[in-house]
Amino acid sequence: MLKKHIALIAFWILFMLPGPAAAKNTEDSLLQIPFQQIAEQARNHQVRWYMFGGWAHVNAWVDTYVAGEMKKRYDIDLVRVPMDAGIFINKLLNEKAAGKKTGNIDLLWINGENFKNAKEAGLLFGPFAQQLPNIRKYVDPESMAHDFGYPVEGYEAPYGRAQFVFEYDTAAVSAPPQTITGLNEWIRANPGSFTYPQPPDFTGSAFIRQLFYAVTGGHEQYLSGWDPDLFARKAPLLWNWLNAIEPFLWQKGQTYPKDSAFLDTLFSRGEVAFGMSYHPSHAQNKILEGSYPKSVRTFVMKDGSIYNTHFTAIPFNAPNKAGAMVLADFLISMDAQLSKYHPDKWGDFPALDLKRLNPKERKQFQSVDLGPATLGSDTLNPVAVPEIPSDYLEALEQGWKEHVLDN
Repeated sequence: MLKKHIALIAFWILFMLPGPAAAKNTEDSLLQIPFQQIAEQARNHQVRWYMFGGWAHVNAWVDTYVAGEMKKRYDIDLVRVPMDAGIFINKLLNEKAAGKKTGNIDLLWINGENFKNAKEAGLLFGPFAQQLPNIRKYVDPESMAHDFGYPVEGYEAPYGRAQFVFEYDTAAVSAPPQTITGLNEWIRANPGSFTYPQPPDFTGSAFIRQLFYAVTGGHEQYLSGWDPDLFARKAPLLWNWLNAIEPFLWQKGQTYPKDSAFLDTLFSRGEVAFGMSYHPSHAQNKILEGSYPKSVRTFVMKDGSIYNTHFTAIPFNAPNKAGAMVLADFLISMDAQLSKYHPDKWGDFPALDLKRLNPKERKQFQSVDLGPATLGSDTLNPVAVPEIPSDYLEALEQGWKEHVLDN
């Protein structure tokens, strides 16, 4: 009789447990319920944020300021997990193929071709962005409509903005080139003093994309989407430009820096005359940490300077989707955006629309001392050009290997 009673209880427990459909309904409710309920659901849980871990100052900002605020405001324990985007995309692809309903990634730092590949493979949860109060309050919808030309559709939340700059030491170079044509002439006149990171390094890839715009007639022709015939006609102009300067590069172009960190080292030693970065405050960060001399400054080309927005996204099998939404919302808050704008914290440019701030809030951003090595918006904005659609990015990286590196 006792065994029969226990079996009946076990049956009812199993019957009452939520099945796959119920679990799906619970997730869907996060896209509909008030944010306050989402925050309550996330309280006293852990959020694991997978992100690029190559910048010590960014890691410190996340581990101290962001983690501290998430604990204080929401009783959420933030765990930063360093991992490159390509690796965690493969991890999610494997989990999707294996039918793994619950993984261990809550939030991703992701954008560009990785976002496109993840969204098309069904690896992301959403659309969630418009559920976030700080998105609705502070962000211009147009600024988050596309990521490298690909529709976002609410599957990402913006949290920073970047723009491509070059770096030079005023003690060594009095007048850096202002155009791509001028750069070509400078490289030839100063053999061995210039190089760039090997794509697909993010900075090296951005450099050849910027060149692609400049030597093929501008960016507008590429923004309507991938056109293989157009690429086939235009790309040889880039390969010819890069191959022509190769004998004049550092190490005569026989080798390239494996990543932007190696280029930073070459530049700091004076082995090359120019550094480069997709982050306008990078040089100032390096000065503050003592890696660059105080005489380093940044400049942009009149031909154009590529900019983009970086985003966070939530995996399809995130164990704590509510907590991920709370973290994504905090990252676009006035407080977080202002904190990371300071160069001694990160120097990352804000993704919110300053026109949406009240005068007091706007003045707080305008009062931030970016340091002498960081260009202001009055210099950056006039030359800003949008990122190329990600299909071109992938073709350029593969083409560089075939037509430049292996040529």
